[in-house]
Amino acid sequence: MRILNLLKIAYKAIVLNKLRTLLTMLGIIIGVASVIAMLAIGEGSKESIRSTISSMGSNMITIRPGEDVRGGVRQDASAMESLTLDDYYAIKEKAELLSYVSPLVNGGGQVINGSNNWPSTIYGVNPEYLDIKVVGLQSGSMFTDAEVKSASKVAVIGQTVVDNVFPDGTDPVGQMIRFNNIPFMVIGVLEEKGENTFGQDQDDVVIAPYTTVQKRILAIDHLNQIMASSISEEDAPDAVEEVTEILRAQHKLSATEDDDFHVRSMEELISTFSSTSEMLTILLVAVAGISLLIGGIGIMNIMYVSVKERTKEIGLRMAVGGKGSDILMQFLIEAILISITGGILGVILGLGATVFIEKFLHWPTSVALYSIIISFAVCAVTGIFFGWYPARKASVLDPITALRYE
Repeated sequence: MRILNLLKIAYKAIVLNKLRTLLTMLGIIIGVASVIAMLAIGEGSKESIRSTISSMGSNMITIRPGEDVRGGVRQDASAMESLTLDDYYAIKEKAELLSYVSPLVNGGGQVINGSNNWPSTIYGVNPEYLDIKVVGLQSGSMFTDAEVKSASKVAVIGQTVVDNVFPDGTDPVGQMIRFNNIPFMVIGVLEEKGENTFGQDQDDVVIAPYTTVQKRILAIDHLNQIMASSISEEDAPDAVEEVTEILRAQHKLSATEDDDFHVRSMEELISTFSSTSEMLTILLVAVAGISLLIGGIGIMNIMYVSVKERTKEIGLRMAVGGKGSDILMQFLIEAILISITGGILGVILGLGATVFIEKFLHWPTSVALYSIIISFAVCAVTGIFFGWYPARKASVLDPITALRYE
């Protein structure tokens, strides 16, 4: 028999049993749709994580104090005083892979304007901090290096602070506020950034010169952190190593001593979140793949039924000269057609489900071409794998026994 004739016979067999064929395809349709939708959710999550973290400054590098053990008790890193202004100056002068560097000290307190008050956090930094965090000004201006040197009582505030201490819509620029009873003149308002990956409100901030916060708010001479930005995202790993070497030399640490600081890049954070997202995606796809397996078993069962029902037809064809290979191909093509048709419908359903998830559930999705290719490949393999055995059984039937089958 020719392939074209085999295709026609397989098509007629499928059309004559529409409901049974649809039920057979159901497992394949659901499996393919699930795989596409789950992969789209996984890819969308990874892109969303990367985009959100990048919006915080994709080149950003943070240097924090390390933990210490005193009297057998591990101390909290936030209580350590291992970072100083000398460390900041050393990094500023010696690091070649950094574009911006800023000291950082921070503390909590009440922002007060008249009868309005709001609990917030004040960050003491230098003017390069906005470039590191990739955030602009909505109005006003940033304080200058001269104001940092003179420890001026000036501040830039976020939109959340504006909404709560200037609820009547007054332009905050040029107004006086108090933070823990220390007066500050508002000279700028930050652009809105919303919540970050951790659910933290990025607009609930007060930014002031680090010298002012050190002397007038916290009364300390060490730093809580040092913020920096690498020249490019690709240079971030090398910049981390460069900063580590500078600080080890600055702290006079021997080769056998552990670092008393932590240097982290945003790339590490992105990698951590992405690997977690990938693991969840793999689990979801594995669950969805079970539907494909069930669909394949359904195809095999239906093909067994089809062989039983058409035993006489098989015997007749073999009696008039049909070869076993022709019978094998006939049923195999039928199984592959069912599988591929189910795959096409599954792709359509999967794409539709992806659109529904993004528009109505507001989950980030991203359909990858490879997910569709993999789904089709799996469908073809499923059709061949689960269709071959029933087809093989039909091809080795004895013609006389098949003609006498009741």
